[in-house]
Amino acid sequence: MIKLNIGCGGQPLSGYTNVDQDDLQAIRRRYPDRVFADDIEIKNFDVFNLPYPDMSVDEIKADAFLEHLSFEQEPLFLYELTRVLKPGGLFECSVPDFEAICQIWLAAKDDWQGFYSQVTTGVARSEWFGSVGYDFRQRWGYLMTSFYGTQNGDGQFHKNGYSQGKLEKMMRHLGFEDIRIERFTWKGNRDPMLRCIARKRVS
Repeated sequence: MIKLNIGCGGQPLSGYTNVDQDDLQAIRRRYPDRVFADDIEIKNFDVFNLPYPDMSVDEIKADAFLEHLSFEQEPLFLYELTRVLKPGGLFECSVPDFEAICQIWLAAKDDWQGFYSQVTTGVARSEWFGSVGYDFRQRWGYLMTSFYGTQNGDGQFHKNGYSQGKLEKMMRHLGFEDIRIERFTWKGNRDPMLRCIARKRVS
């Protein structure tokens, strides 16, 4: 079986061909507190021109990836994954729940406390915006990264947004069925997320 994990970042998976802009050594440097098995395979494929024939891939995962695509790149990637997936092939993605994040932001305190600081320990110590950390009760801290990305490296910018309705309509437009949307929070306590699981129509 051919299974792809697109934009794997710090979550490469055994049993998948992981695709990312960074190799395993770069990912280890970016996430020094995590252990990655030596048998992890990471490829630097062009995600808009995947090196697979039509209808040859069994499964594609893309966790926290679509929001990093521009408006122009979004359909290019989605049509490409539709091309390479077999009929009946599985597509699973997760994205920030833009609607839920907007509601949280509107309800949060308008309590700016400091400029963004791109310190090397910022991610580990949650200090991009002073001492606010991951507190979603105020607008001008980590909550802003749900909209715009952490912006602490190449590719760490958000350029797109998704709701349950948009995901469902996109999947149907692309010829997917058995569409299921789940809600969860990133790392169990952060951004509200949507997970979309869909199967490419057989006929």
